[in-house]
Amino acid sequence: MLEAVNFSTYHGGARRKDEGLVDFSASLNPYPPEWLDEMFERAREISDHYLYYEELEEGLSELVGEPVTVTAGITEALYLLGILGLRGKKVIIPSHTYGEYERVTRIFGAMVVKGPNDPEGLSRLVEKNSVVFFCNPNNPDGKFYRKRELKPLLDAVEDRNALLVLDEAFIDFVERPESPEGENVVKLRTFTKSYGLPGIRVGYVLGFSEAFRSVRMPWAIGSTGVAFLEFLLEDEFRHLKRTMPLIWREKRRIERALGVKSDANFFVKHVGDAKKTVEELKEKGVLVRDCSSFGLPDYIRFSVRTQEEDNMLIKTLLELSHGEFLYGFDH
Repeated sequence: MLEAVNFSTYHGGARRKDEGLVDFSASLNPYPPEWLDEMFERAREISDHYLYYEELEEGLSELVGEPVTVTAGITEALYLLGILGLRGKKVIIPSHTYGEYERVTRIFGAMVVKGPNDPEGLSRLVEKNSVVFFCNPNNPDGKFYRKRELKPLLDAVEDRNALLVLDEAFIDFVERPESPEGENVVKLRTFTKSYGLPGIRVGYVLGFSEAFRSVRMPWAIGSTGVAFLEFLLEDEFRHLKRTMPLIWREKRRIERALGVKSDANFFVKHVGDAKKTVEELKEKGVLVRDCSSFGLPDYIRFSVRTQEEDNMLIKTLLELSHGEFLYGFDH
């Protein structure tokens, strides 16, 4: 007899487009690629047979500049990691971060240890053969740590033969990003955020390629994912180079208007009662994220969108807070 395990997590995002809400709850690039219609047509053309994407994986490795393992988003990579090396381990997770780390850890029978959100604080908890999850920039507060700030944690995992799982899902949204290297570091990245296409489920892993490829599911990304990779390789990240400056400009405008701060494309704000605030904003046509699943029931998270949509967000939040929308998350 199989029994369900209740480790469910809500990740945000409107469930239906006809809800009539402007969706700030999912932190996505609001500008779709120009080749989107062609990509879906290509997906239809190749949907009648089994698909193999080894050549596309090689092409992506060349584009990125190091070997990658293509996965169905970062979520599949987390579960592959569970198969490869979580059972029986001590797994260190920041107290306020992406909830799927803890969920995967518990599913695979590892011991969860909650720690502080900063790299130096986490480094003190690292033990021999332990695993550390760290999201950079962090979700939900958007704080990005540079290599010099990560050094205590990098040194700790190297000295104690531990593993650092560095989730860089939102690194494309960071101005002047940088990413550390290390034999004890595996990095997870995704295109679903930066290309605004969470439904296609395409990401990749940097590090331990042979191990991850040995356990991933065949045909995991399907025809839409394969078509996306084909167009991505032809695009060579030009879409990101064109749209990220637009997002950065809007981000700075929101920071000035609302007094919040982030290194990513989203912000958190203390509101007292997040669930109540979410419902009040829904009534005004704005959907934001309740941060209870991050262990922050008094906070909401909202993303950067287009200028017109951001104007609506700023106006609505200021009206709701009577002009007192002054402080974000204390890093």
